[in-house]
Parts: sequence; C-alpha cells; structure tokens
Amino acid sequence: MADPDPFISERHRRRRLPLLLVASAVLVAALVAYLILHATTGHVSCTEKVEFKPEAPKHATEKTLDWPFYHRDVGHSGYLPVRVSPPFKRKWVFSGRVLMEFPPIVVGRTLYFVRNNGGTYALDSHSGRVKWKKRIGLKAASTPAYADGRLFVTSLSGKLVCLRARNGRVLWQKSLPSRTESSPIVHKGVVYFGSEGGTLYALWAKTGKVKWTFGASGGLKASPALAGGTLYIGDYSGRMYAVWERTGHERWSTGTAGRTFGLASGNFYSTPAVDFGRVYAGNTDGKVYSFSASSGELAWSKSTGGYVYSSPAVANVEGTKPSVYIGSYDGNLYALDARTGSVRWTARAAGRISGGPTVIGRVVYFADLASKTTYGIGVVNGTRVFHYKTGAFNPVISDGRRIYLTGYSSLTALEPGRGRKRKKR
Repeated sequence: MADPDPFISERHRRRRLPLLLVASAVLVAALVAYLILHATTGHVSCTEKVEFKPEAPKHATEKTLDWPFYHRDVGHSGYLPVRVSPPFKRKWVFSGRVLMEFPPIVVGRTLYFVRNNGGTYALDSHSGRVKWKKRIGLKAASTPAYADGRLFVTSLSGKLVCLRARNGRVLWQKSLPSRTESSPIVHKGVVYFGSEGGTLYALWAKTGKVKWTFGASGGLKASPALAGGTLYIGDYSGRMYAVWERTGHERWSTGTAGRTFGLASGNFYSTPAVDFGRVYAGNTDGKVYSFSASSGELAWSKSTGGYVYSSPAVANVEGTKPSVYIGSYDGNLYALDARTGSVRWTARAAGRISGGPTVIGRVVYFADLASKTTYGIGVVNGTRVFHYKTGAFNPVISDGRRIYLTGYSSLTALEPGRGRKRKKR
C-alpha cells in the first residue's frame, strides 16, 4: 500500500535515523562498559617476574603522631600503626551544610581541612573549636598538606595557596592555567601536585617558584606518591607515570589500554600507594593495578564489578599478609594480597564506595555513598567491628589518640572508651 503522503513519510524516516544512531551508540557504550566492568579475564598475574619487597610488620605504638598529608605519608600508605580501636565515644562534632569530600590532616593539636566551597579551616583537635578559617577559592576538592609551619591548599579556582598554619595568613599563591584537585605533598622543601591540564608541578615551598614541570597525556586528578626519589601518578588517559623527583624527567610510563578485550583503558582518578617495591592504584575500568615501582612492569591486575575511584591503603599488619585495601563501585571493600592480587576477603557495604579506606591499628575504615555510613573491618579476618551512621567519601584519620571521622558535611572526633557499643548489622 502506497504512503498517503510521501513527503511526510520521508520526513519521519529522516527523524527516526538520528534516533536510531543515538540508540545504537548508547547500546555500544553500554556493551563497552559491561565488557570493561565484567571482564572474564579479570585477574592478570605476572608476579614471578616482578620484584616484591615485603617489610616486617610495624609494631603498634601509643604515641601521638601527625597525619600531615592525604593518606598520611608521601607514599600514601593510609596506614597508622597505633593502639586505637573500637568501641569509641564521641568527643565533639563540627558540622555544617557544605560538602566535605576530602578528609582533614592533623598536626600536633590542630586539624586542617578544606570544604568544597573553598573554605579552609583550622580546628583544635581536643575541643573542635575553630582556630581560624579562610576562603581560598570558589571551589575545592582536596586535602591540604603541612610542612614546616606552612599549609598548602589546591583549588578548583586554578591555584595553589600557601598559608601560615598558625593563623591562616596567605604567604604566597601560584596561579595555574587549569583547575587542580590534586592533594599536594611536600618533601625536602618542594611541593608536588598535579593539574587537570595534565601538568605535574614541583614548586619551591618557601616561594612558590617553579622548580620543574612534567606533562602527562591526560588530566591529573590524583595526588602524586613519592618513594625512593621517584614520584608516581596516574592520568585520565589511563597511563601511570614514574617521574624523577630531582629533575622532573620521566623514569617510566605504563599504559593500561588493551588489557580488557583490546578496549581503551579507563581513567586513573585513584591516588596511588607505593610500598613493597610496588605501585598500587584503582582505575575506572573496574580494575586494581599493581606495577613494579622500578620498571613499571605489570605485576597483577584484579577486576571488580564497578568503577574504582577509591585510593588504596597498603599495610603489613601483624597476623596478616602484606595487603592492599580498596573500595569499588560494586559496593565491596577488597582486601587483596599485595604480592599476588588474590582476594583475602571482601566486606559488603550498602552502596558504592568512592573514597579511599584507611588502616588504623588493626582496623580498616571505609564509607559508602548510599547509606552514608562509615564501617570498620578487622584486617585479619574481615569481620565488622564498627559502624557509624555518618560518612560518604573518605572515612577517618587518626593522631594515635583518637579518630576523626569525615561525614558528608561534618567532622566527628571519636576516642576509645567504654561507651555504648553500636549494634552490628
């Protein structure tokens, strides 16, 4: 039967064609995402060829210790061997309405942190009282760094600001050609951080003058990790880089493209952790990677069922193997054998895990985005020993005296005590 109006029929066919193309593109994208996140070739191991340097477990101490960088140290271990464990009682709460995506640092008796509106705060760690606050930009998403009485804060307004830690006075600031949400680290008088424009910066801490820059292939969202005179950082093109600390020259770089059905790799948002002669990081292709710190050779990769934005914590706690602790958007916290990548245990959350877990004593802490709850899991056997109905992204830090828990828009100080135990789920 002929069309009653050939012009109208042809017009409708022309309208349907773009819709069909869009639908086809969506189906292809969904297939690619499925293949990436549910790859059956999920575990790749080359450990016999890649050096592994285990260290003796660190003995827990009762000293008060600083936590001056994101994930505590320049290698981003996320581990503090202290005798601080549940049950806890609440000491104080600092609350507000502005998102606190990244955790604070603690030095001496002062906590420093940045809200997502660029508000930078110094709190008394014993009372929660505000010592000072300052707005360093319109938007920020990072943890500040402390060194030699100075605080270094990156901003999505496109600058790094150096403040006097005692009173928040601006000492200098460095304007950048692009935004930055890379949490800085400081070593031997030099500040290191990355930018969304793909530049790794080394600035002199006293003046803000550029020592050197290094250009990556994609945006740098993570914080660089430092070990053995080498900086490690992954970019949004899916490459992991090793850069000499002194010169800024590339030592090695390794791509992750083609490791899943020949498809392009995901992005490295995850801040790497360096220990045991290896570099560990999560990727949005749904995998956790382990590379040789000296050569960049792949040691192993482990697939999860979702994106891995989480930054790993690495620790060799007495009674366990050297392990990597990392969360996934599949709602699981993974405890992986640091040498082989094999699963030691998993702990289930109520939803996606985006932030980086931390290990305090013999407990690993993490939070989920669905229930906004923070959990504590015993590192030996994966048993839940703590949960607190506050949290979202990055969970807790500690000074060896108490833990400081980052909620969606709050900060809570919890100290060991006989307080009422919370019911386990």
